[in-house]
Amino acid sequence: MLEKIRIGISSCLLGNKVRWNTGHKLDRYLTETLGSFVEYVPVCPEVEAGFGVPRESFRLVGDPDHPRLITFKSKTDHTEQMIRWTGKRVRELEKENLCGFIFKSDSPSSGMTRVKVYGEKGMPEKKGVGLFARDYMIHFPLIPVEEDGRLHDPGIRENFIERIFTLKRWRDGVAKSPSSGSLVDFHTRHKLLILSHSQKHAGLMGKLVAAGKKMPLKELSTRYEGLLMEALALKATVKKNNNVLLHLLGYFKQQLSADEKKELLEVFDQYQQGYVPLIVPITLINHYVRKYDQPYLKIQTYLNPHPVELKLRTHV
Repeated sequence: MLEKIRIGISSCLLGNKVRWNTGHKLDRYLTETLGSFVEYVPVCPEVEAGFGVPRESFRLVGDPDHPRLITFKSKTDHTEQMIRWTGKRVRELEKENLCGFIFKSDSPSSGMTRVKVYGEKGMPEKKGVGLFARDYMIHFPLIPVEEDGRLHDPGIRENFIERIFTLKRWRDGVAKSPSSGSLVDFHTRHKLLILSHSQKHAGLMGKLVAAGKKMPLKELSTRYEGLLMEALALKATVKKNNNVLLHLLGYFKQQLSADEKKELLEVFDQYQQGYVPLIVPITLINHYVRKYDQPYLKIQTYLNPHPVELKLRTHV
């Protein structure tokens, strides 16, 4: 990809001093490692909604499904002001062509999950969602979202980044030049990647593409995109990945020597037992793809879903 992926992000994670106490929450993985491949669109709900820096801190109060945004000391209710701003801001973000959003965890405006909501007796429950994060996720249900705290988990990090790269490929391919041919090509290249997340979705999407001429292209594309993002949101487990690895092995039946096949199966077993990460069997498969010039596997996104510099498959 020559063009960087546009990602929304809570402004404080970039090191911007926009927090209530004039501080920030700089995340160097996001700015320095992932930042080499993405272009961030920073958003700070509190500042953009009209609250200054420094400012009195906020917290969510009341019903976790419909909380109020209240200042900590003065108990001033600023819910309506924030809601008016969020409605306007999410509509503005439609123009940014975002492929994902990274929220600040625990924030009453930007927390994606498990935000503290204080009840009548002043006791918090981790059942809330930040007001801006909630509106954003409702408005953009297909766009991948995560928060900084969860991205410290290697599996969640790999899944999120895989999804934003896939959505970018979808938009640059099928969405930009819609045709039955571009859809078939995209599905062909991503078939094994989808299978590593959900055998059920892989089957449904295959049938959808096969029956594509029976429905309008726009409807076909919309349904496919929905299934694609739904499938990739499901976790790719060791068991699912091992199933795909064995599927890959089948393409070399006429070419691998007995020793080469034995070596692959041994590495697959080591991965399944948790002794080596996914990058080990993938590297060996890629070696045989080049050695035996396997054309179908050369185009499989599963073998190279994101830049190797991100080192995502060395921890899963």
